[in-house]
Amino acid sequence: MSTLLGPTTMSATGRDDLDEEAELSDAWVAAEPRTERTPAEVRGREDGPRRRADRGAASGRRSAATRGAEADTGGETAPGDRPASGRDTEAGLRRDTDRGRERGPRGETESGTREARPLVAASWRRSVRARVSPDGAARVELDEDELAAYRDAHPLAAAMPVIRELMGAYATDGEHLLAVCDAAGRMLWVEGHPGTLRKARGMNFVAGARWSEAAVGTNAPGTALAVDRPVQVVAAEHFRRPVRAWTCAAAPVHDPHSGRVLGAVDITGGERLAHPHSLGFVQAVARAAESQLALLGPAPEPGRLRLSALGRDEAVLSVGGLRLRLSRRHSEILVVLAHRPEGVSGDELLTLLYEDEAVTPVTLRAELSRLRALLGPDALRSRPYRLAGAVDADFATVDRRLASGAVAAAAGDYAGPLLPASAAPGVVRLRERLADRMRAALVDRGDPGLLADWAYSAWGEDDVVIWRALCAAVPANLLPPVRARLDSLEAELSAGATGLQRTGHHTRA
Repeated sequence: MSTLLGPTTMSATGRDDLDEEAELSDAWVAAEPRTERTPAEVRGREDGPRRRADRGAASGRRSAATRGAEADTGGETAPGDRPASGRDTEAGLRRDTDRGRERGPRGETESGTREARPLVAASWRRSVRARVSPDGAARVELDEDELAAYRDAHPLAAAMPVIRELMGAYATDGEHLLAVCDAAGRMLWVEGHPGTLRKARGMNFVAGARWSEAAVGTNAPGTALAVDRPVQVVAAEHFRRPVRAWTCAAAPVHDPHSGRVLGAVDITGGERLAHPHSLGFVQAVARAAESQLALLGPAPEPGRLRLSALGRDEAVLSVGGLRLRLSRRHSEILVVLAHRPEGVSGDELLTLLYEDEAVTPVTLRAELSRLRALLGPDALRSRPYRLAGAVDADFATVDRRLASGAVAAAAGDYAGPLLPASAAPGVVRLRERLADRMRAALVDRGDPGLLADWAYSAWGEDDVVIWRALCAAVPANLLPPVRARLDSLEAELSAGATGLQRTGHHTRA
């Protein structure tokens, strides 16, 4: 029994997984080109119905036909050698690793078997479901004329000067390629060392070709778009055989205003790119491209209000060329009304703004009257209380970007907690919700650069959750100071919990 496939006892859920894998295997066989097969391969195909008839035994046993096929190929099993499934792809990756064909970061089991990274294994499963052939080249979808017109009008064209400045010399001197694709995985620009460009043409890694994951299987730009996060794919981690001599790292680029994915920036080359620094480098380039797009973004509409309330106790309201610093109470009112464009009643606004329930509606009406005099008679309306025009609020922009998955763009716009000195109940809830969403997104992304930005900020220096995530994400050479800070924070927490217990208080873990 193969130790990679686990025990033969399976739950109902496990049987469902095998049903799906059997269906994927049959579909793969149907889609595969008709070629001459060895007797061992023929026996392997005929074993399929028998495996489905007795899946309980099949889940823990590799067929004699499969072992024969592996012997014919020197022990290497790729998706095209036999029906592919989620378990088959992981096993193939592990065998490739044992043969020394992968150099990416891996964990090891107790028996010393090197495991496929979860991100890569999941991508291989998606590639199988998309019926990607393990052989062949990418399809060119845009001819020269179509490509020229399309990329000239593409939003990423405005970022290309920055991308070339940061990556051009590095790609040429290192015999690598820089590539930029759109959100559908179509290559818009592929540039770099002339010799490497010639080699890349053999697999159609050229401008105009589609390199989405669904089209060509696991690869850095395509998989980065599929999961909307930076990805590095090393050698045999690629799904297609012709690409396994290459290593690539890619990061998605988002529209800094809407948060939508515009495409990805990629660095592709040989085994010298199989280093964590390649992933950090391409991610930094993607963030620089987003910053450039933000600078070149459309000017605000005339008369449209812009409210800046993150990281400041008193908000700033901008309209046209004027900037107006608001009082703390007026800042709270505008934050609440910007969050509730449909309007709120006087009683509800009172509860959202004042902790003290003894505050009367007269006090609130006086504040609203002063705010109306400041903004103009037509800016603030009543019954219900609401703002007359649309407001671009910085905290709402961060919230939208988090919702769209644009974590790097959201982190770049997060200038600090929302009105940090405010105790207004409505503001406190908004502040805590936004901070919690930012924290969860950063931890889930696991990007050491983004985590460090938060951890070393004024609001994140005591955030144990972020420091723990940073400790798990940073390279080993940068770990000691992070580990020391985390140990110090956890010691403080432990001492605080002990003190509370001694005084009779109880804390929840």
